[in-house]
Amino acid sequence: MYPKEFTLFPGVADSIQKLKKAGILICSFTNQPGISKGEATYQSFEEELISFGFDKIYLCPHRSTDRCTCRKPSPEMLLTAAKENNLNLQRSVVIGDRWTDLLAADEVGCKKILVKTGSGKDAYNKYINGEFFGRWKDVTPDLIAEDLNEAVNWLLA
Repeated sequence: MYPKEFTLFPGVADSIQKLKKAGILICSFTNQPGISKGEATYQSFEEELISFGFDKIYLCPHRSTDRCTCRKPSPEMLLTAAKENNLNLQRSVVIGDRWTDLLAADEVGCKKILVKTGSGKDAYNKYINGEFFGRWKDVTPDLIAEDLNEAVNWLLA
């Protein structure tokens, strides 16, 4: 999906505000190969994500065939966020709907939450059916949540 095509799931705006009120820095780290294809711009993604409540945006614009160092499952975007914001990644949490999110988080010691919304249903099914192999199989979520709202409530409890 591209900017202006995406709508937040119910309750997500409120959950983002709960995190902000708790003083938590909210970063987005996302692979968006449509940028390198000329289908969208970095600025359009950044503007939309900021409008949703994210504080910082870390974005890989490359295609999977570009062999860049920033594309998830590489932890490069997380390492950059940690350096720029003085974050302790072992005290940070990644909430994602793709196994690449969890793998990147695992590489740097973040807590990992898989949400079953978006692509998360497919990732969850592959996980419980034992379809991941190698390094991917070694990743275990700290929480599997139905959605972001459940993940945020768990974090703030």
